[in-house]
Amino acid sequence: MLDATNPTEPPLPPEGLGERARGRASLSLAVSRGASRLVDLAMSGSARILLPHVEGPCPEAVFLNTAGGLTSGDALGFGIDLAPAATLNATTQTAERAYLAPQGPARLSVTATLGAGATVHWLPQETILFQGADLCRETRIELGTGARCLLVETVVLGRRAMGETVTRARLRDLRRVTVLGRPLHTEALELTPEALARAASPALLGPAIAFASLAFCGPGAEGAAAAVQDLPAPAEVTTAASGWNGRTLMRATACDLWPLKLYLGRVIARLTGQPLPRVWQMNGAPS
Repeated sequence: MLDATNPTEPPLPPEGLGERARGRASLSLAVSRGASRLVDLAMSGSARILLPHVEGPCPEAVFLNTAGGLTSGDALGFGIDLAPAATLNATTQTAERAYLAPQGPARLSVTATLGAGATVHWLPQETILFQGADLCRETRIELGTGARCLLVETVVLGRRAMGETVTRARLRDLRRVTVLGRPLHTEALELTPEALARAASPALLGPAIAFASLAFCGPGAEGAAAAVQDLPAPAEVTTAASGWNGRTLMRATACDLWPLKLYLGRVIARLTGQPLPRVWQMNGAPS
């Protein structure tokens, strides 16, 4: 299992970039006296973890980057280790901002190791790509026997309120879920300036500037597809879901983040049966 005191070390930034944001933060939970409880916590650099609800049926952890955003040479690593039957809701404090990165990518890694029957909900808030951003992100989750995970990622192209149109940005995003070392779900996204030039195609984003991916993985997870499909989406959101072989996958796009986030909140609440993390600041919209 992942050693929470020594999570995956983020790679060193290239020489000549000067001081950059670097950090790693990780936690371990185990079941004690009928509840999931914190047993280890490690933080360094600009990576931090807040624990608003640290004990109970499903504790909550909030990961954050105190540097305020990511640019060339920045590197963050987050780690989660759940003992058998432990559960965790994990999120981020606010939107992650990928800023102009003219000297190579910023890097973000997330790793989670789940013991038998454990459950993690990885529910980060949206990533905003600014013009000229360059971000490499990797999320790896290892499931033990009977373990489950829910992964959500949302990407927004620029700040619509500022009238931004993102034509030059890079995002390499890899998500991989394995069960006892065997692949269950792998998803790789590469967004480039060339792809952005074709993004208005109906086969790609069309008019959308925000898109989300949801993966629910584990024993019987394919059965959740019907529950997602039965949930009405707002008129502003285009979405589809399917389930097979231990996973339910959903994709959604929208011309504005807010209706997409509202819809995601309702889907997450239905799949988890729990309230959204308070830092999502949904004002009670999803139920």
